[in-house]
Amino acid sequence: TKEEKLAALDDAKTLADLVWRECSADWAAPFFPTDSSAYFGWPTITSVFPWQHSGGQLKRLWPIGETPEVLERRWQELVSAPIHRRRELFRETRDRRIDRSYANLFSGEPDRPIADLGPDDPHPPIEPYSYRAFDRQWIIAATSLADFGRPDLWRVTSPNQIYMYSHTVSVLGKGLAAVASAAVPDLHNFGAGGKDVIPLYRDAAATEPNVTGGLPERIGEAHGAPVSAERLFAYAYGILAQRAYVERFWDELEQPPPRLPITKDADLFGRVADLGERLLHLHTYGERFTEGRGAGVPQGKARYPKRVAPDRYPDGHAYDAERQVLRVGEGEHAGEFAPVAPEVWDYSVSGMRIVESWLNRRKANRSGRKSSPLDDIRPERWAFEEELLELLWVLEGTLALEPEGAALLAEVCASPLFTAAELPTPSAAERKPPRAAPGEQADLL
Repeated sequence: TKEEKLAALDDAKTLADLVWRECSADWAAPFFPTDSSAYFGWPTITSVFPWQHSGGQLKRLWPIGETPEVLERRWQELVSAPIHRRRELFRETRDRRIDRSYANLFSGEPDRPIADLGPDDPHPPIEPYSYRAFDRQWIIAATSLADFGRPDLWRVTSPNQIYMYSHTVSVLGKGLAAVASAAVPDLHNFGAGGKDVIPLYRDAAATEPNVTGGLPERIGEAHGAPVSAERLFAYAYGILAQRAYVERFWDELEQPPPRLPITKDADLFGRVADLGERLLHLHTYGERFTEGRGAGVPQGKARYPKRVAPDRYPDGHAYDAERQVLRVGEGEHAGEFAPVAPEVWDYSVSGMRIVESWLNRRKANRSGRKSSPLDDIRPERWAFEEELLELLWVLEGTLALEPEGAALLAEVCASPLFTAAELPTPSAAERKPPRAAPGEQADLL
């Protein structure tokens, strides 16, 4: 911790009194101490899944909202305003102006400038969007609204696609090493963003896995049975999507990206992949890996014995750890959710407390900066009981799987493991985004 470092400096009379660790003699190497840990011989997740991409970055908040209806109202407010007012509402930047045309996010054809649109023109598609870890929102999906819309990610979206995100260029905080979503993620979904989004597939048809060529076959040779890209993805998630991984490799994770211990034990590999499938089903809110599990979030213990008053948008929330009750709103108008275990309330990813952050974005004066007067157009009533209940169930289910995950991780680390040198490395082409189809323009990367 910072305090421990400062205390060590206070105790040292000179720099020679400090304990120093040797770094690489290669001047081009990262400035980290050398380490003999077996961890550094394992493949990185970026060498297993070679294409990583940055999440969406809009430079304005109003095209992201809690419901499609809110976004439709914001769009109507924008295109009904006179041009001088429209510029203010839009929040122009260097890269996005209302009088310019931009390539359509899906077709690549030029869209009409926003300055030319009126209230009777159809609005762009409104699509699901993974705004923050475990926080599903909606987005007006248009290149004209996003400085960095990441069309490559939208181009591969499909009912089969899964996006896993981690920190591949910055240091992980406490919590999970990876989170997944069925929708395109925001740049800051997992904290400070970089090239952190790892799609399972490189195409919308889900025929081209984002896996290094020859790697599943090499693992399959050791296992005596083929390994699919989907099972490999689930295995990686079963390892990374648990706090035990971060706790076990806390020091090693100072050097990103995370590394993946891949067992040579076929039975053990299968059990970890099974765990990963269950976690992926949970974390995508029951939208992926539904075979044998069904769609939707498995019910947990939490219920809401009292609704939030429909005519009172909540100004805040409070948690009673002794009673295990989460109150949303104030006084007699507050809704209640129970039982909510302290572990669910305290659950965090990269230092962000999930439930509290989710609620802060759905209160009368929501947290965070504002980008435009359009941000003030909100849902007319608080009707998120079911969504909050599903979030609580997802976290309940995740916590229930933690003991099994920690035991499997320990078993994996004690088993024979592949080293990075035993596995194929990605080609330059595999690391690049998939090429756009003829007629499409990938002008935003």
